[in-house]
Amino acid sequence: MAIAKLTVTVVDCPDPTALARFYQQVLGGELKGEGKDWVDLYLPDGDRLAFQEAPGHVAPSWPSPDGAQQLHLDLRVTDMAEAQERVLALGARPLDLDDDGGKRDFRVFADPAGHPFCLLHP
Repeated sequence: MAIAKLTVTVVDCPDPTALARFYQQVLGGELKGEGKDWVDLYLPDGDRLAFQEAPGHVAPSWPSPDGAQQLHLDLRVTDMAEAQERVLALGARPLDLDDDGGKRDFRVFADPAGHPFCLLHP
């Protein structure tokens, strides 16, 4: 029997509103509480991401052994090429693209605050 149910994933960042808007463009959903230090993103499937201001935030260093990635999100897409183009246009930075000519089913990016996330294709 489970002890608890996950209700929200909270991401530390320097600008909660900007990062919440980035993920809203990627995942859809509705922003609530756009304030200086906390913003909620209610996703279409009922899940919730929150973005919390972290003064002195230091972006993860991935894939460096000197710094932990802190967290990463795996995001399933239906069209990898289109999804990659769109997240890059929104401000994502490529960390590990498919250099194998499209043989891999994932690609790794950093969001505008530096957190790694993966686009996964079935």
